Amino acid sequence: MIVGHPMGAVKEQSSNLYATKMAEQGFVTLSVDLAFWGESDGQPRNAVAPEIYSETFSAAADYLGTRSFVDRNRIGVIGICGSGSFSISAAKIDPRLKAIATVSMYDMGAANRHALKNSLTLEQRKQIIAEAAEQRYVEFLGGETKYTSGTVHEINKNSNPIEIEFYEFYRTPRGEFTPASSSPLHTTHPTLSGNTKFMNFYPFNDIETISPRPMMFIAGENAHSIEFSEDAYKRAGEPKELVIVPGAGHVDLYDRVGMIPWDKLTAFFKKNLK
Repeated sequence: MIVGHPMGAVKEQSSNLYATKMAEQGFVTLSVDLAFWGESDGQPRNAVAPEIYSETFSAAADYLGTRSFVDRNRIGVIGICGSGSFSISAAKIDPRLKAIATVSMYDMGAANRHALKNSLTLEQRKQIIAEAAEQRYVEFLGGETKYTSGTVHEINKNSNPIEIEFYEFYRTPRGEFTPASSSPLHTTHPTLSGNTKFMNFYPFNDIETISPRPMMFIAGENAHSIEFSEDAYKRAGEPKELVIVPGAGHVDLYDRVGMIPWDKLTAFFKKNLK
């Protein structure tokens, strides 16, 4: 089983937990850092490259499928947050990924094209694209790399609930982790010049072609990101399952062990990787 971390995170943030818990259920698990993040290669650090992020899952299948203790016909995937969309993108063209589960999924393409609940206008999108294009000149000429989005470094009375939710995970001892390849100022932040590449990323297009390989989408009842799991579920072919976790928000399913439906994940993979 391959486990992918949230976008902007590293394997020590959520995916190692999932890998450990599923290993306790008897699965061979591999928690991966996406390219350009954590201990994986790639320059510049924190670069955005959706196709290469998706390739991470196929590369992990290459590795697992050539281990003597792994049945290459029984490889599954858990994709958390952004990795949910990257794992779906990989599965569309890699039939070795036999069963796909996503948790608190973000469609990183739609999130950057339209923002949550389609709140980003076309003019705003064009402004973001123009700024990123100009930044490419700066960096090509050796100027300073700029970063965007990610998790805020402080909260105040004007902070919105989503900022607070991510801050409480990424900027506190609950989930903070700074890999050797980064710094506290840069963790979670993708490069400004590259982040617009997500606008050309359409992971849910042709998602139905993954069928008859099974898919399960897990989302918190109160998650700001629930729209993405609902959209993927609607588009996916059978067999498919949408699991809504009562009372849970988006980040709750990163690490709140008592809220994560381990029984659902275990049953899904034991059934579909036999």
